[in-house]
Amino acid sequence: MQDASAWMLALAGLCVGVVAGFFVRLARLCSFGAVEDALMGGDTRRLRIFGLALGIALLGTQALVIAGQLDPGQSNYTAPALPLASIAIGSVLFGVGMAFVGTCGFGSLVRLGTGDLRSFVVILVLGGAAYATLRGMLSGFRITVLERFALTMPDGINTDLATLAQHLTGMDLRAVIAALGGGVLCLIALGDKRLRRTPRLLAAGVALGVLTIIGWLATTRLADPFAGPVHPQSLTFVSTIGKAVYAGLLNVGNFADFGVGTVFGVVLGSFLAAWRADELRWEAFDDDHEMRRHVAGAALMGFGGILTGGCTIGQGITAGSVMALSWPIAILGMMLGARIGIAVLVDGSPRELIRRRFESWRELLRRRQDTASTAANTPSLRPAARSDGPRPTAPRSLAE
Repeated sequence: MQDASAWMLALAGLCVGVVAGFFVRLARLCSFGAVEDALMGGDTRRLRIFGLALGIALLGTQALVIAGQLDPGQSNYTAPALPLASIAIGSVLFGVGMAFVGTCGFGSLVRLGTGDLRSFVVILVLGGAAYATLRGMLSGFRITVLERFALTMPDGINTDLATLAQHLTGMDLRAVIAALGGGVLCLIALGDKRLRRTPRLLAAGVALGVLTIIGWLATTRLADPFAGPVHPQSLTFVSTIGKAVYAGLLNVGNFADFGVGTVFGVVLGSFLAAWRADELRWEAFDDDHEMRRHVAGAALMGFGGILTGGCTIGQGITAGSVMALSWPIAILGMMLGARIGIAVLVDGSPRELIRRRFESWRELLRRRQDTASTAANTPSLRPAARSDGPRPTAPRSLAE
């Protein structure tokens, strides 16, 4: 009976993943591309689509909570302690790795479905690093060192905004916060005229939001309570990739998992979208330099993603939908890491980046000193102050 329930969850995850992979591939939607467009080009359209997905997921997920269909306290995102150091460090590392690869774990699965063999290597390395950090040789360092620096919530309450607000004010503001937050995010996205003219992007955003809600509901209703504690989950693509790699190499029974099902589903959905558009192409690394960059980026994403507790989808949408306090820290850290990664790629190496930044700051300081020195040595052009003595008068005309 327990095995049947687990395989039902895996099948549900497969279906959710297929729909997610299909719509995201169809829209060419990428979380790193959205961050890059916003930071480097000032174009926030794709970032607004992820905001739309979060808004829909927030409204639907909190509706499930209010209806008693979901207990956010049972998820991994709202534990009574918030590991600040782990989230901060991990999110920045994940952002740097995302820049090195050119996409996140979810995007790598989408690329793999179109025939990108580079993403196959990325998935293997990311999955290995993730599983090593989750349960392998790096798990001890994560648990005993980084996660010790955690913020414990008062009275052992959950680390989500609604619970914290209720603890501080004595009022249940969950519905108000969800309605305001979700409504504003949706309005920001739908208020852009250019986005309203791109139905593929809008469809991808709506699909991600709705599928996040379905994931929460499926893992709550289909889980077998006799198999152990129910831990509802939804879309996330770091630990699930690690579990998928582990299942394929060592333990076939681990395939019976909702998250593992979504991993294979995204690849299949992306394949179907690329096949439909006749865009299936084999791609490989251009040279060893590109391969080293992808491998390093994948390792950083696997390690950093576990420290953070999710990826751009897992923290950016899934954790945000339960109003987890880890969400803003993780998102800001990932954006900072992505910006650092872009700068490193542009400048060639971290040493070169630091050297150029130091030289630019020194040049700016020198120019300011020269400007101040020039201003001090330049005679004032102000008119002389009027004295109190008699002033010469103009000669009177002959008419006077």
